[in-house]
Amino acid sequence: MADTSAARGQDRAAAGSGKTAPHAVLACGEIRTCLLPAGQALDIRAAAQLLGLRADERVLLSERPNLYARSPETLTGVDCPLPSANGARVRAVGTVAARAALTEGRVLQTSAYFRLTATGPDQRRPWGQYLVRPGLLEPFGRLPSEAVAQGVLGGGRHGDLDVGLVADGLLTRLLRHPLLDHCPPLRSRPTRLRWAALPAEGDAGPAIERFTLAEDELRTVRLRVPAGTPTADIAGLCDDLALHDWLLTTLVRLLDGVSLGAQAPPARARAGERDRSTAVRVLRPAVDHLMHLWMPRARVATELAPLWDALEERPGFTRQWQAQVQRIRDQLTLHAISSLHREVEPVP
Repeated sequence: MADTSAARGQDRAAAGSGKTAPHAVLACGEIRTCLLPAGQALDIRAAAQLLGLRADERVLLSERPNLYARSPETLTGVDCPLPSANGARVRAVGTVAARAALTEGRVLQTSAYFRLTATGPDQRRPWGQYLVRPGLLEPFGRLPSEAVAQGVLGGGRHGDLDVGLVADGLLTRLLRHPLLDHCPPLRSRPTRLRWAALPAEGDAGPAIERFTLAEDELRTVRLRVPAGTPTADIAGLCDDLALHDWLLTTLVRLLDGVSLGAQAPPARARAGERDRSTAVRVLRPAVDHLMHLWMPRARVATELAPLWDALEERPGFTRQWQAQVQRIRDQLTLHAISSLHREVEPVP
């Protein structure tokens, strides 16, 4: 893979080039989601400064329903084999698009994605012809779309296209920004979400065929979407899913850590009070920085928003989130009652 930094800005020319992009039969991508390593949430101006990846295009900023900033796309040129579940060696050439987003100045995401045509030329074209179609890869010959979708979700082999490396590279670049003091208010771990979207059959609407917690930090999503659905809209849906999955995962881990800490037998009579104080100290940052961020499908394209209904039914994202939030509120309430009791307790 080769970075095409010198070609930035040429993707804008694609819209005015009069060239129609070939029909895509597969879209894939990968997302990194993490807590911004900064003691304070970034305001709208600082967010724009952090995400200003290109001088020729502005950062998208929004304050409703919450503070949100999204960078312009950058392009990375690729010429390499595609992952394939059946071992087929299919070479593809084109560009991978990448962008970053910051939610409420707190949660940082980097996303890289591409779409693939059903067939391509037998010979490589001049780079200029690929650059006017940003985010599009063309295979040499016919694309085995099902095998490639499975290969992408499975991670591929050494030397295959790894779109996660593009997302990782962008994240590394952003984490070096001088705005960040690397003193986050709470401990958390990043997550990865890898997705593949195939065309829906006939007039069928969008559907999530499979959502899997593949590893501790890896999730995979297989989608069906109507033909012609913009790749950026699919990526936006997956960004939203990755954001809320990270929020839920982080909250669960915080509560699990508190529960494990409370299982140790008390050494003194007041050990339980100390445990509760420790729990409050651990959980308070979640109240201050995370609990107000839960807004599923706030920025999902209208045509794809119904996919959240399936996630709400099973595994039940919002139900689980509300249960974790209630657990945190119960801990804080118990601490407040205990503190009040100590204040009014008569002195012997």
